[in-house]
Amino acid sequence: MDFKHILNQTGHRPFPLPAGPWIATQRWNHLLYAHWPVPVSVLREKIPSCLEMDTYDNQAWIGVIPFYLNEFRPRYLPPFPFAHAFPELNVRTYVKYKGIPGIYFFSLDAASHLAVKGARSFFHLPYRFAKMNIEVADGRVHYLSRRQEIAKTKADFLAHYKPAAPPFHSNKESLDYWLAERYRFYTVNKNKLYYVDIHHEPWPLQQTEAEIRVNSVVTASAGFELPDLQPVLHYSKTQKVLFWPLRQVDL
Repeated sequence: MDFKHILNQTGHRPFPLPAGPWIATQRWNHLLYAHWPVPVSVLREKIPSCLEMDTYDNQAWIGVIPFYLNEFRPRYLPPFPFAHAFPELNVRTYVKYKGIPGIYFFSLDAASHLAVKGARSFFHLPYRFAKMNIEVADGRVHYLSRRQEIAKTKADFLAHYKPAAPPFHSNKESLDYWLAERYRFYTVNKNKLYYVDIHHEPWPLQQTEAEIRVNSVVTASAGFELPDLQPVLHYSKTQKVLFWPLRQVDL
C-alpha cells in the first residue's frame, strides 16, 4: 500500500496533518452514512461541557454508520490476531475543541470481544460487543447488529442499502463534506479530554438507496428518539485510514 500517496493528499482536510508518525491502519468497507438533524438543545446536555457543539446552518446532526473493518494492524507489523476484521456500527455527533472539528461517539458496537476490550482500555471509547452480520449480494449490502450487553433498552440495527449513483467528492461548503470529512475524534475519561487524529484520502461518496428496518441503537446509546424524518444518506465502498496516537488535552 502506498501510504505516501495518502499522506501527500491533504488539501481536503479542515486542519493540517498531525505531527509525528502514524501508528496504525485500518480499511473501512461498505459504509452507510445515515444522518438526522437534531436540535442543539437535545444534544448539548449529552456532550461533555469541555466540547463545543459543531453545527451546520445552526443545526446539530447525529449519525449512524455501519461498515466492515479489516486490515487492522500496527505500523510495520502484521494484522492484530483475532481482531483485524469485523463489522462495526457507530453512533456519533459532531463537536469542536478550540475550533478544531471532530467526532464524539455515543457508542461503537463491534463483533470482536478483543477489539471492544482493547478500545475501551487504551482509547477510552464506549465500545460494546454485538452479534453482527454483513452480506453483500448483487451490489446490495445487508447489515444486522444486535448488542449483547445486558440493558433495559435493545440496541439493534437492521438495514439494506446500495449505491444509487457514481462516486463524487464533496464540495467543502456542502453538508456532505461537513458530515463525512472528519479527521479527529474526542473522548472524555475521568474528567480528562483525549483525542485521536486520523487521515485518509477524500471520501468517495455515492448517493444511496437504503431501507432501515430497525434502528433502536440511537435511543439505547444516546438516550433520545430520532426525529421522524428521512435521513441524509451516503454510501462509500472503501477507504484506507491512518491513525495517530491517543493524546491528552490539558483542560
